Amino acid sequence: MDAHKDEIANLAARMVVEEGLEYGPAKRRALKQLGLSARAALPDNDLVEAAVQDYIALFCAEAQAQELAALRAIALQWMERLERFRPHLSGAVWHGTATQRNDIYIQLFCDDPKSAEIGLIDMGVRFETHATTGFNGETVDALSVNVRSPVLGTFIGVHLLIFDYDDLRGAMKPDARGRRPRGDTTAVRTLVVAQPES
Repeated sequence: MDAHKDEIANLAARMVVEEGLEYGPAKRRALKQLGLSARAALPDNDLVEAAVQDYIALFCAEAQAQELAALRAIALQWMERLERFRPHLSGAVWHGTATQRNDIYIQLFCDDPKSAEIGLIDMGVRFETHATTGFNGETVDALSVNVRSPVLGTFIGVHLLIFDYDDLRGAMKPDARGRRPRGDTTAVRTLVVAQPES
């Protein structure tokens, strides 16, 4: 059954890049499209991410670099606005594999879970509230905003995931590949400044 992992990863990668799907749904849809058993072994996220990087390099490297720069600039603007909530960028925008079809995920580490919501209301920001899965598998609140990007000519979803301040201690442990799973405002600003001019 493991023989199909590369095939699943490659098809999932295309869905991630072209449709903006998250890894989990893309793997499950790829499995179904390939007509494989629901019990077939799925590739891990590292294999899918490698396939995403290959797909981007082959089919859309220049456009993706410009789109990623625009997404990171939006993320930085929101992180600077929400600095008091200790924002950290995560996901494809942080790791550098995002296209304009991806949303932005910013994790906020708050002393009071309602403080970010109150902060957005005070700024006059309209948002939707929903529950999602946090980085430890727990259910967390998310505040979602649609932001227009003049550079990309479309709306981008910005999702603010609310964590307890104490969660920040374990949030910076490197992943299996030794990478930081998220970056604070200073780290994101460094990425934005280092981006080539489009």
